Amino acid sequence: MTDYSQFSSLYKLKPAERVALLVKQGVITSQEGDLLLKETPLPVNVADRMIESVIGTHQLPLGIATNFRINGRDLLVPMAIEEPSVVAAATNAAKLALPKGFTASSDDPIMTGQVQVVNVPNVAKAVKEIEGHKIELIAKANATNPMMITLGGGVKALRCRKLTKNMIVIDFDVDVRDAMGANTINTMAEAIALDLEKLSSGKVRLRIITNLADKRLSRASVEYDKNTIGEEVVDGVVDAYLFAYHDIYRACTHNKGIMNGIDPVVIATGNDWRAIEAGAHTYAAITGKYLPLTKWEKTKTGNLRGTIELPLALGLVGGATKTHPLAQIALKILGIKTAQELAQVVACVGLAQNFAALRALSTTGIQTGHMKLHAKNIAVIAGAENDEIEKVAEIIAKQKIVNVDAAKEALKEVREKAK
Repeated sequence: MTDYSQFSSLYKLKPAERVALLVKQGVITSQEGDLLLKETPLPVNVADRMIESVIGTHQLPLGIATNFRINGRDLLVPMAIEEPSVVAAATNAAKLALPKGFTASSDDPIMTGQVQVVNVPNVAKAVKEIEGHKIELIAKANATNPMMITLGGGVKALRCRKLTKNMIVIDFDVDVRDAMGANTINTMAEAIALDLEKLSSGKVRLRIITNLADKRLSRASVEYDKNTIGEEVVDGVVDAYLFAYHDIYRACTHNKGIMNGIDPVVIATGNDWRAIEAGAHTYAAITGKYLPLTKWEKTKTGNLRGTIELPLALGLVGGATKTHPLAQIALKILGIKTAQELAQVVACVGLAQNFAALRALSTTGIQTGHMKLHAKNIAVIAGAENDEIEKVAEIIAKQKIVNVDAAKEALKEVREKAK
């Protein structure tokens, strides 16, 4: 059994030591550990089968956020991202939520496909005809994926809507089980296209999934004790949330901060982060006003309660989740069994990341922690190596002048002392 207490100081270890701990605790095998430490874990010949015109691979740092307790279960969360401080912020926010941690839930994995029909001579008649042939249309769509039907999925509903005087759209909802669902739904849309043309006497144009997965929502909640985070932080986070609620300019950056936590987990597990971004931001504006995806409020006892709700179309099967070796390892580290569980994890990380950002912004400012980590990158650019990197980064961070010129001066100082 994995001892999650062993990961509390993961950030203090070197990469090889972190991987060794994962192996020792039985999270991954030694072979998978070797793969993680390779410079190019995604072979070019595998990449060549994933997209077109491949010339190589492009990597992102892969880290692990610790301290996440979700629905009473401890988890290690892989995050692939280039931005400093994100993994550390999520880890710290999760730690402050202990011992209770986060509560999360997800809807059934229902995705919606759309078929556009134009040049319809009689829209009212076309809608009636299509509605009258729902059973046959659903059966034909389901016939394209018998395995999904066996697993309990498939088309659950079909609707026809008028868009203009000669345009209609047919929406059909599909339970895609543990898939993201794009390929399945697009295939279904293609399968019923000709039937829809005949029933409507129109011309089918687009046959495609929608990334507004508003029937596949995930939610998470957390409560921070005022005695743990301080009353100033409680009030500061609530005020920061209200700023985003009433101002669209702030709401945009507020939600970007949430996606700072969500995207890295989505990328690490081989899922489509662009679809998640599109769905999230559209859902933020679903009322007609662009709003924050989270809500923060002060409880009657003075604690800070946060909630998040957004569409999360994530899969464990198909696409890069099965072809990318690191995505498979990331899913193994997570230890989840269903796409709904993955969505719950992602929602919790988004909520934690948002708390971390609002806490920093409303108190000390966002740059304090961020620049400490960014200073390491600047130190490397300035020519620092090995142990010099930490020393140079510490000097320029203390000076609060984090640029290459300052780092070069600090490097000279470090090397002079080392003589």
